[in-house]
Amino acid sequence: MKKCIALLGIILALTTLSCKQAEAENSPKTVKIVQKKPVRKAPKAVSYTFQNPKKWLKTNQSTANLEIALAVNRTDKAFFVKMDSVIIPTDMTGDMAFYLPFPMQVPYLEQVEKIIFFSYPTQTFAAYENGILVYTGPTNMGRKKDPTPTGLFFTNWKAEETTSTFDDEWKLLWNFNIENKKGIGFHQYDLPGYPASHSCLRLHEKDAKSLYEWADQWVLINDENVKFKGTPVIVFGSYDFDAPKPWLQLVQNPKALTITTTEIEKITSPYLQTILMEQEKKKNSK
Repeated sequence: MKKCIALLGIILALTTLSCKQAEAENSPKTVKIVQKKPVRKAPKAVSYTFQNPKKWLKTNQSTANLEIALAVNRTDKAFFVKMDSVIIPTDMTGDMAFYLPFPMQVPYLEQVEKIIFFSYPTQTFAAYENGILVYTGPTNMGRKKDPTPTGLFFTNWKAEETTSTFDDEWKLLWNFNIENKKGIGFHQYDLPGYPASHSCLRLHEKDAKSLYEWADQWVLINDENVKFKGTPVIVFGSYDFDAPKPWLQLVQNPKALTITTTEIEKITSPYLQTILMEQEKKKNSK
């Protein structure tokens, strides 16, 4: 009799354990998204000096060095050579991201699959995947008369080539609209080295093409209704049009324009629930 009771106890214990294991296996789990970080080469130090652009170009033919120089001056080569002086990193052995203000990683954005930021005060952009920086570069945004609106937007429609709504002779390459009714988007166009556009977000062609291919378009139900939106875009901050170019401060203080993870969190926080809701709509529509 005692042997039967003992055997029954063992069977019940094994059954309970088996049920608990099955329950654990079938219970929902919180999935931690791990985004692989790009391998980037850091310079030994980041500091800047003023240089004459034409003299500097005579001794610097490296494509990588030129890209960095153009980025830190928020300009393109055509305008770079016309400037009286430019700022140049003293050590240009690092990757582009080390000379621009956005952080390499933002843990707060871990659950956000894709997002793009445009900083008005620093005239730079950054794209993140699950909190990891994947693209960054210079931009020239809206001029004083036609400022780029700030806040949360989403990428809508795109076109490899289109014409400006301000002037039909202006050809816009790799255009991605973010404000359909106002015709605002990011695209390739001249970067004179300061906010000069008619509200749009100008980019180097390489950057415009990268974001064009990386970001997602909206999906429409019909002409009036959106099934789900594209990639979130946050435009933030303001630009002092009456002050010297902000990046000139970098000569005195290389960290003067640094955008911290705390700042990104503060900027994103009011929009996070909307961003995640739209992200979930997209997932459920597939």
